[in-house]
Amino acid sequence: MLVRDAMSTVVLTIGPTHTLRQAAALMSTRRVGAAVVHDPDAGGIGILTERDILISVGLGQSPDTEHAHDHTTTDVVFAAPSWTLEEAARAMAHGGFRHLIVLDHEEPVGIVSVRDIIRCWAPVRQHVPA
Repeated sequence: MLVRDAMSTVVLTIGPTHTLRQAAALMSTRRVGAAVVHDPDAGGIGILTERDILISVGLGQSPDTEHAHDHTTTDVVFAAPSWTLEEAARAMAHGGFRHLIVLDHEEPVGIVSVRDIIRCWAPVRQHVPA
């Protein structure tokens, strides 16, 4: 199975000046665990995850004054839609992260998460009547 078969095509893109509260609200509304941060002044595409927001709040920082660019990972590993799920899982395990931005012709077309991979690999639970 390939990344294109598992990835979410709901790609939330935010700017570097979004506050963490704004980012969290958008992520919650869209039911996603990561946002692509587009910052042409800082080199292009980064990723902000729910974990990044949690760490900031846990450190006592205000989600109303902290901005996405200060918490964005810019050293991003990107996946291609044609990668196998094994390649994506290996990249995640090696890098210690749970989301990969999927690029096609330099444009984000999806995000694949550990959860997406597990859904593809784990058998579907079926309710068996008693």
